[in-house]
Amino acid sequence: MADPQADTVRDEVAGPLAALGLDLEAVELSRSGTRRFLRIAVDADGGVPLDLITDATRVVSAALDDGTAMGEQPYTLEVTSRGLDRPLTEPRHWRRNVGRLVAVTLHDGPAVTGRVVGSDDTGVEITVKGQQRRIAYADVARALVTPELGAPKAPTTGRPKQQKPSAKGRGSAPRLGRPDHHREKDA
Repeated sequence: MADPQADTVRDEVAGPLAALGLDLEAVELSRSGTRRFLRIAVDADGGVPLDLITDATRVVSAALDDGTAMGEQPYTLEVTSRGLDRPLTEPRHWRRNVGRLVAVTLHDGPAVTGRVVGSDDTGVEITVKGQQRRIAYADVARALVTPELGAPKAPTTGRPKQQKPSAKGRGSAPRLGRPDHHREKDA
C-alpha cells in the first residue's frame, strides 16, 4: 500500500539528492505519540561517507522546508546510508556489492549463499562453493548482504611481511605509566 505523504516526500527530495550524486533508496515515515520521524536512506557508487550524509541532510531539510510534504508540524529527520539490512532489489544494489557475501532466496529452489562476482541489468554472477552461478533477478525472491567479521584477506604480493620493531631497543624514552609494585610476603 503506497503512502501518499511518503510519495510526496520522495518527489521533493529526489532531485536535490541526485544533484549530490546520491540515489534515494527509501523514505520511511513513522509516528510515536505526537512525534513524527522521517528517515531517508541514500546510496551511491563507492559508498556514502559521513561528509556526504551531512550534505544530504542539509539539502533534504531545505527541500522539505520549501515544500509541502511534511506540513507545519515538527518532525525529526534522519538521513542515513542504505545499510546492510535492506534487500538487494535493483541492479545497482548488486553492482555496489561486488565482492560481498550474499544470501539469496529463490522463488523456485533452495536458498544459496555466495560471493557476488559481477552483475548486469538482468542478473548476477555469484560464486557458490567454488562454482560460479548466474541468477536472473526475476528468480530472486529476496537477497541480503551477509555481514562478515574481519576484513577480507588482501591478495598476497609474494613479498615477506615486514616486522614492526619491538618496544625494546627503541631508544631511551622513559616508559610512562604506573611503576611495578612488588609485595613481599610476611615471614
